[in-house]
Formats: sequence, structure tokens, C-alpha cells
Amino acid sequence: MNNIQAAVIQMVSGTDAAHNINSMRRLVRQAAEQGANWVLLPEYWPIMGKKDTDKLAIAEPFGSGLMQDALRAAAQENGVTLFGGTIPLQSPEPNKVLNTMLSFAPNGSLLSVYHKVHLFGYSGLGERYAESDTITAGAELPKLCADGINIAQGVCYDLRFPEFFRAQLPFEVLLLPAAFTYTTGKAHWQTLLCARAIENQCYLLAAAQGGQHQNGRRTFGHSMIINPWGEVLACLPEDEGVAVASLDGTLLNSVRNKLPALKHKVF
Repeated sequence: MNNIQAAVIQMVSGTDAAHNINSMRRLVRQAAEQGANWVLLPEYWPIMGKKDTDKLAIAEPFGSGLMQDALRAAAQENGVTLFGGTIPLQSPEPNKVLNTMLSFAPNGSLLSVYHKVHLFGYSGLGERYAESDTITAGAELPKLCADGINIAQGVCYDLRFPEFFRAQLPFEVLLLPAAFTYTTGKAHWQTLLCARAIENQCYLLAAAQGGQHQNGRRTFGHSMIINPWGEVLACLPEDEGVAVASLDGTLLNSVRNKLPALKHKVF
């Protein structure tokens, strides 16, 4: 694995998609100025609506639209590989969207498409979330390779299903855009991220929503870059920003050679 300068972007997206697109482009530019050649965006970066159904109004057909054009342009203008968090794409089911991560090469070509598989549901402490009300679940494992590096992908709630990532082996880097609630994030976010990095002996990039949103929702933030030994290399607690760290292929190989757990697994 070649060394990579990677960035995770944290946002506090609001209800205005145009404003969020401008913020995304500004933050990607900031990441590139800090030396990043890989950039990961958070889940739901184009909109955190007043209602869950607000994303239906901006959903785009796959292959065209303002959000997809903005992602492609940001990759090209900054010469980065851009892992596009998630955007709402039109679903074959009425009144629903696909929650989709699109990845773009520095020349603007599309590298991969992943529709979020596991849909979040939570009820407690005065909160209720049911993504299945407005989102169609994906049904395929993601596949992605960039700069000769195998990459696993998940989105937010996927983090809680370790078998989902094991099914994507072999990979050296795991990507996880998210919008974890403050309640579940405070309880489990870092524990789960470090576990996925340690058990798969991989680098993990987690880009989150992080703060108090216009719709009243609070997300946990704490976007992180974690190494294969489970050490946090960079972290943004709350508010928008960029965190950059080096993904060191020598360290990854050292961890896997000294403790060859992936070779020892039976099932």
C-alpha cells in the first residue's frame, strides 16, 4: 500500500442544499490545501431537512444533477479522490430515496456507487428515527479500489455490523461517512470505529455530521482517522472542519505481519 494523505470533512449541514453545496466545495478545497489527496465527506451533507421527507424534493436521478456535478467538479478542481459522503438519489420505490455514496477520481470519473444497506432505527429518550420510512435499502456489497488500494465502504448504521465489512475483504482502508445521533454517538461511536479498525487491521476514515442543526437535531461529530492498531490519528470533536493524517503502508504491513489475525480467521 502506497502512503496517502487522507482527510475527513465534518459538516453541520442545514436545510438549504445550495448553501451546503458551497460549504462542501470550500471544505474540500481546504483539505486539498492541507495536502490531502483523498477526501471523505459525511453522510447527508447536502441536506439535514426540517422533515425527513425534505430530501425527496432534491433527490437526483443517477448520473445527473447539481449534487453529482458538484462532487465531480470538486474532485477535478482540487485534484483529489473524493469519496462523496451520501446524497439522495431517486429510488424505484415511491416516496423514498436511495442514500448513496459516489466516489470520484481526480479526473472526475466515477469510481464506485454504494447504496446504504442497513437503515437506522431508534426510539428512546424523546427521539425517534426510522430511515426505512423514506429510504430504500441497498442490496449489494460495495466494491472500490483507488490508487491500487482496496477500500471497504459503509455508511453510518452499517458500522454496527462487523460481518458486513468482513464480507468485503481484502481491503486496507475502510470508509465510513455518518450522521450519528448525539445519544448513540456518545455511547458507541469511537468504540465501534476502533473495533472495526483493529479487527480488520486497516485504516479507518470516518467523516461525520457534528453539531446542532437547523432542524433541532444534534449529531455527535468526532470525525476520525484511525490506524490499524486502533490509535486515533486525528479527531474533530464538533463543528465543521477538516482533519488530515497520513495512511502509512509500512505501518499497515507491520501490524499485519506481527499479528497475522486475518490469516488466522477460520470462517
